[in-house]
Amino acid sequence: MLDIKLIRENPDKINELLKRRNPDLSVDSVIKIDEDRRKIQFELDNLRATRKTESNKIGALKKDGIDTTELQAQIRKMGDDIKALEEKLTELDAAQKEALLFIPNTPDETTPIGADDSANVEIKTWGEPTKFGFVAKAHWDLCPELNMLDFERGVKLAHTRFTLYRGKGAKLERAIINFFLDTHCETRGYEEILPPVMANSKTMTGTGQLPKFKDDMFKCVDEDLYLIPTAEVPVTNIYQDEILDEEMLPKYMTAYTPCFRREAGSAGKDTRGLIRQHQFNKVELVKLTKPEESADEHEKLTRDAENVLELLGLPYRRVALCSGDIGFSAKKCYDLEVWMPSYNAYKEISSCSNFGDYQARRANIRFRRKDGSVEFVHTLNGSGLAVGRTLAAICENFQTEDGHIIVPEVLRKYTGFDII
Repeated sequence: MLDIKLIRENPDKINELLKRRNPDLSVDSVIKIDEDRRKIQFELDNLRATRKTESNKIGALKKDGIDTTELQAQIRKMGDDIKALEEKLTELDAAQKEALLFIPNTPDETTPIGADDSANVEIKTWGEPTKFGFVAKAHWDLCPELNMLDFERGVKLAHTRFTLYRGKGAKLERAIINFFLDTHCETRGYEEILPPVMANSKTMTGTGQLPKFKDDMFKCVDEDLYLIPTAEVPVTNIYQDEILDEEMLPKYMTAYTPCFRREAGSAGKDTRGLIRQHQFNKVELVKLTKPEESADEHEKLTRDAENVLELLGLPYRRVALCSGDIGFSAKKCYDLEVWMPSYNAYKEISSCSNFGDYQARRANIRFRRKDGSVEFVHTLNGSGLAVGRTLAAICENFQTEDGHIIVPEVLRKYTGFDII
């Protein structure tokens, strides 16, 4: 969440940055609550001090034979007033926290300004969009023909936007996961994590999924547990409510998990194939860094995600998301978009975000510098990569005229075959 001290000291600047996201956003309601809260706190402190002073008089007065009945009644009244003010302060504290939880992060000054994705800025491209001398097939047609994916039985077993992998499709998916994990751990220095795929509401709140995006989550009935939408949630929260030593930073972690999203509000979008599923596999990259290192570590994390795309030989581009298109908790975000012949366009395969201290404040993740001072870490994450979308991109970009798929060389030691 945003720093209340920063809001208090720079309300106009915070509002100006928020309005880059949405003209309707502001911290005015938070400021009003804060003013009321500070007023109550001032009254409370004064009343406590007065009661203490008056209470200290009672012993001396009684010693001198003076009747303290009226004074004691006044002190009891002060106690009742203090209790009422404390209750009001508790209400205002809760209201302030609730308001802050619904306010998104402020965009970084380097984030392009714009209302929607039309204002996103292409930073680079790698490789040339794949062209064929024959009529190419979309992965939702090609993969079922090769007995790799079974969309109809996935729906029968679960619901729409659930897919059954089988045969070489299942093995290719597993190969991609292992390739991603091995590459990130062995050549990029990430620690492999295998976290729970359920998280409680505190953990979901720490990374910003709750309370605002509750409708996007799959929740367990009668349990304070949600199916995770991304490994970002449990991995970032590993150090929730902890203080790390400065020497531990930056901390690199990567995790494979299945991910679950209701995709509320996405009716009619990417309804065919693997692009938008309720359940999908993903390898996530997460970093905890010192504030002064987060911008550089964000660039490195994005390059780590780009690296596996390049090793696979998949054409892609990097796009800087504008202020109206970045995620709720992010201050700066790059999207990596892979070339998909079926769309004749680039489609997102990774979002690499710098959250500053926004998530760390919600999850209370701090570090202690060598001089003893304690600060919030900066958190970063990115897909390294979305596995199903990677499989779809491989199948579409490396298909042959006779209806087969060439397996990228870097995956062959994992698959045991070079063609499907």
